Amino acid sequence: MKLKLFLIALSFTFSINAQDITIYTIGDSTMSDKKDPENNPEHGWAQVLPNYFKDNVTIINKAVNGRSSRSFITEGRWDSIYKKLEPGNYVFIQFGHNDQKVKDPSRYTNPHTAYRHNLMKFIKESREKGAIPILFSSIVRRNFNEEGTLVDTHGEYPLEARLVAQEQEVTFIDLQYLTEQLEESYGLEESKKLHLHFEPQEIAYYPKGKHDDTHLSNKGANEVSKLFIKELQKQNNELATYLK
Repeated sequence: MKLKLFLIALSFTFSINAQDITIYTIGDSTMSDKKDPENNPEHGWAQVLPNYFKDNVTIINKAVNGRSSRSFITEGRWDSIYKKLEPGNYVFIQFGHNDQKVKDPSRYTNPHTAYRHNLMKFIKESREKGAIPILFSSIVRRNFNEEGTLVDTHGEYPLEARLVAQEQEVTFIDLQYLTEQLEESYGLEESKKLHLHFEPQEIAYYPKGKHDDTHLSNKGANEVSKLFIKELQKQNNELATYLK
């Protein structure tokens, strides 16, 4: 009897892992695919995410540089995804960096009103189609003060994302907190490797050099993806069964 139950459970596990699933990712440049990945040192963390999932997982990265939750909707980008959603799809949602652009009314959102409303829209409409939303807070910027302490730049947006996740009972991945720990573990100088820090003529892609503390290097993108993977496992999320 025990052997029979074991075989049934094993068969069920195999059937779960055999299912093809699709993940849509929506967000900004910290998440998006970059052109010319062989030469471009900049990578979005969702760009490298396929490396960590089995072949029966399709990741469609719809994150776009410079978009906020507002502009992603007003440009029709969300509608184009919504129309394609099918039961069992996943939707990864990460906005905040560009929602803070107070001087740009096409992107800015008040964290307690428009930002909150937009996150709820993504969640509720995903569920309308039978899809499964997962909400993320934004990754941090590498913003160390003179004492070598990382200083927050996101204000109340991460907290609002957490509150929405709690109220809507949706899986929440706190990348704000996790990447704070990551940056601090690397320290003031070594954390530059997670981002885009190059002197003039150091690499061909940036002949004039570049010092960017927001966007991720290949190394940084992979480190953020690993944080996400560990959190999936920690939360015993069903998606963890699809990991390599």
